[in-house]
Amino acid sequence: MALHQKKIYTLDDIYALPDGQRAELIDGRMYMMAPPTTSHQRISYAIARKISDHIDKTKDSCEVFLAPFAVFLNQDEKNYVEPDISVICDKSKLDEKGCHGAPDWIIEVTSPSNPQNDYGVKLFKYRTAGVREYWIVNPQKKSVMVYDLEKEEKSNQYNFEDSVPVCICEDLHIRVSDLSINA
Repeated sequence: MALHQKKIYTLDDIYALPDGQRAELIDGRMYMMAPPTTSHQRISYAIARKISDHIDKTKDSCEVFLAPFAVFLNQDEKNYVEPDISVICDKSKLDEKGCHGAPDWIIEVTSPSNPQNDYGVKLFKYRTAGVREYWIVNPQKKSVMVYDLEKEEKSNQYNFEDSVPVCICEDLHIRVSDLSINA
């Protein structure tokens, strides 16, 4: 949920947060983050593991990172996000602080308290920052919304039973219902 504010926040404000407090920064607005639920973590980890297994098998150059992982989207002081899953194929964007620039693929697992950020604010930000593919996994609706931002095609919605094709990796499909999730 966005804080009511007139102030423009920067990375300094993110780094000044008390230990354990997480927030994202989009165009100078700070969005506080609640701790993820157990089912949220199970889903994130299972999807990331599936992607990592595929990368290992194909010897792809991409890397998978789970939140909390810093993504400095526009390489400025007003944009900082921690996507649930970030897939980065250009290793020159990586350093010890995180990813500087847009990841190739971002996956967000919605939280019951604040799904509108993933469907609105973040979708717009990821599209304009140059993210190639964006997935929104909604455990409550058991759906996966896929945005091929590279081709700017219409989004596709799938359910957990569907074999969801990965836009940036033609030989990878993910069926969420097949993953080891004890939710």
